[in-house]
Amino acid sequence: MNENQEFKHFIRIIGRGQRAGRTLTQQEAYDAMSMVIEERVTPEQKGAFLMLLRVREETSEELAGFTQAFRQHSLAGLDSLHIDLDMGCYAGKRRQLPWFLLAVLVLAQHGKRIFLHGTTEPDSKRLYLNEVLPHLGFDVATSTQMVAEQLATHGFSYMGLEQVNPQLDKIIQLRDQFGLRSCANTLARILNPSNADYSLQGVFHRQVDEKHRLTSALLDDPNMLCFRGEGGEIEFNPERDVALHICRNGESKVINVAAFNETRVTKPRQLIANELIEFWEGKENSYAQDAVMGTLSVMLVLLDDLEWSEALNQAKALWSMRNKSWPGHVQHKTVTKPLFDTTGKHYAH
Repeated sequence: MNENQEFKHFIRIIGRGQRAGRTLTQQEAYDAMSMVIEERVTPEQKGAFLMLLRVREETSEELAGFTQAFRQHSLAGLDSLHIDLDMGCYAGKRRQLPWFLLAVLVLAQHGKRIFLHGTTEPDSKRLYLNEVLPHLGFDVATSTQMVAEQLATHGFSYMGLEQVNPQLDKIIQLRDQFGLRSCANTLARILNPSNADYSLQGVFHRQVDEKHRLTSALLDDPNMLCFRGEGGEIEFNPERDVALHICRNGESKVINVAAFNETRVTKPRQLIANELIEFWEGKENSYAQDAVMGTLSVMLVLLDDLEWSEALNQAKALWSMRNKSWPGHVQHKTVTKPLFDTTGKHYAH
């Protein structure tokens, strides 16, 4: 049996309908995605496979198998940099600035080594972290050596998925042809390419957080926390109740957190990078305060295994102790330039 005929077997399994079809086992999922990654399938087979999964939705077993396959193809050397916290930033922002970055800076000031990764998705009409960082005086890393240098200087580093795992990024970019997302968006969040002891994941849709927790247990990941973040990003939304889904060495736990605010804050018309710096340096901003404190608390729940009230108290203490000098090297004209218009557009999830 040639490889195209072999892969046809996997398409038949998931595509025969509710009665005759079935889901893939974790091993079958690993085998099928390995063939996709290694380009041992036709373009037509790849498209059919991904879109059949999209319509039916993936099981935790399938996601675990797919993730195992992609983890074998991440950039060499990332897993030897002694990363404390891995964060996949794939949703982008459409209503608010990426306030979660300030929570990253606080932890970095206190000795944590944090690796962030993400991509720019076609047709999503969102503001992505890689577009914001240069305006704040931080470069996007393009090599393992550059990541190591940034960790030593700033305590955090961001690298694009096209460098971290090119094959996974290629599948995400297929949205330009499909007009739909695929399971690759989920896999990128779960990937943990730095093999950090702790992985923080943000999602948008209901029940996906629970699926991440179940997948993490199948992968034997040591410490994972997934929650429904602001716009699907890894940022606490102070205007919505949230459940923190935690998996530690196969043991699951859920912490329910009430919204900080009962009323929604009017979103700004434009997102300007300088507002991140101004808030860091001491300018008041009630929404930013809640978003950063909430995000920092989520991180501390994961890293230090704290209950919510204790994490929140510690987050406030760490924030008050921060060095208010902005760590990036910025140019005034760049940092005050509007990056994104939040009004009058359609934003796909």
